[in-house]
Amino acid sequence: QVQLVESGGGLVQPGGSLRLSCAASGIIFSINAMGWYRQAPGKERELVAFITSVGSTNYADSVRGRFTISRDTAKNTVYLQMNSLEPEDTAVYYCTTSNGYWGQGTQVTVSS
Repeated sequence: QVQLVESGGGLVQPGGSLRLSCAASGIIFSINAMGWYRQAPGKERELVAFITSVGSTNYADSVRGRFTISRDTAKNTVYLQMNSLEPEDTAVYYCTTSNGYWGQGTQVTVSS
């Protein structure tokens, strides 16, 4: 059974940082590309960043230079380091695999 469990969300002030984690089980983590999506209230889910099995990365224009995606194959975990957070980053963040599995999401709220 595939499980993706996100953690690390919370409330942070503008300009602050958070690191999201996504622990994967039940999949061959090393051969899957992994991604982070987010969905804000009233908006469609959008891709934030993804990382391939060999470590190539790509980012949405809105987060490039502020967010960093990484993976630890030994821990079956993918991370999203988010710096210089803005109120527009407020959303539920979801972890996903290249073969279509999704986590339950973690809330990120950026507010003063």
